[in-house]
Amino acid sequence: MTTWIRKASNLGIAAFFGFAIAIAINAMAERPAETNGDIPLEQLRTYSDVLDRVRSDYVDDISEGELIENSIRGMISELDPHSGYLDDEEFKSLRESTSGEFGGLGIQVGMKDNVLTIIAPIDDTPAKKAGLEAGDKIIRIDGDLTQDMDLEAAVKRMRGKPDTDIELTIAREGEKKPLEFTITRAIIKTESVKHELLEPGMGYIRVSQFQSRTVEQMHDALDALVEENDDKPLKGLVLDLRNNPGGVLDGSVEMVDAFLEKGQIVYTKGRVADAKMSFEASDGDRIDGAPLVVLVNGGSASASEIVAGALQDSGRALVIGEKTFGKGSVQSIMPLSNGGALRLTTARYYTPSGRSIQAEGIKPDVTVHQLKVSDIEEVFSISEASLAGHLTNGDSDMTDAKKSAEKGDEDDEVREPLVIRDYQLYEALNMLKGMVIVSKNTRR
Repeated sequence: MTTWIRKASNLGIAAFFGFAIAIAINAMAERPAETNGDIPLEQLRTYSDVLDRVRSDYVDDISEGELIENSIRGMISELDPHSGYLDDEEFKSLRESTSGEFGGLGIQVGMKDNVLTIIAPIDDTPAKKAGLEAGDKIIRIDGDLTQDMDLEAAVKRMRGKPDTDIELTIAREGEKKPLEFTITRAIIKTESVKHELLEPGMGYIRVSQFQSRTVEQMHDALDALVEENDDKPLKGLVLDLRNNPGGVLDGSVEMVDAFLEKGQIVYTKGRVADAKMSFEASDGDRIDGAPLVVLVNGGSASASEIVAGALQDSGRALVIGEKTFGKGSVQSIMPLSNGGALRLTTARYYTPSGRSIQAEGIKPDVTVHQLKVSDIEEVFSISEASLAGHLTNGDSDMTDAKKSAEKGDEDDEVREPLVIRDYQLYEALNMLKGMVIVSKNTRR
């Protein structure tokens, strides 16, 4: 899962939740405070002195409430790239994003070298359609420099009512001059699952992120694939998790459980009892043991790494592509009495074999690099290990995706099959065919 993301945002619209979240609905007030040693009175006196001096002598009048909230944000942001303080508006946005419907542009953003950077545009959103790409640096929002904006402030600037425009100035590698984009905001309704029958018996499911309904959508996709296959069971399946930044933890566990008959899926370790969890598979394999290939790359993070790691460790699937992002930590959302919330890293997660992939990532069984960027999602290479303050470990011969055959009508476009446009998927299908042959011979 270069130096990326000072801290990642789970705020939807422009930021869209990028990483796995275990939402703990335990109000902090319900928990007894735990301290190690005496309260640091000297440091508290220093804090009080600084607060009083800023309040009385700073050039502009700033309220005590604003100063204290800013100090809370600073404290949490220094912990690791994924912890953060959310006010009531930001917390509401987070809840909307996990439901799969939210307002804005449809990009996931983070901080790279203290520069606001696009991690990935979301499929079928204004940002994607406008041509924004992973790795683009947002240097201005509506003409204002982003240099001194923190992540949450930038996200707020990009939020807005549907059908209103926003201007982004983008610095892109390979371009000599900044690029200007005018994008119309919209209500973002994302379907996190897409499917296609690559060949008779060979199914393909693309999961772009883990939302509350993702696994339900995946089951619907499997049913549709069987129907398209003349109501015959699938011979094999490609599960595409490339550039999947994660999402809700339960979704990843349920997805693994859909293909695994028994055994551990994932477990977590943290300091408090609530952070120590273990998930086991239940009986039943949705495709009755048919060969399974999982596609990953450097944009596969958190929840998608749980899926890939569990299916790899259990021997249930062949993982191919490129090494994943390496985000092996769990963030708990802790509601606060003011209507906001604390997004706090509370645990590391481990694959069934005991691997902590924090800052390491999942290494594929077979490495296949994308030879050319496809129109599925732009490929980008980032890693958890390069994030400031990260936790320690405890295209092919692809043609233009929008190539059309001109037949006298500009709207009459003929697109080549997905497997022809995507080299990694092409190789995945070839490997899946081989696994089907081996499986048949083994059963004889």
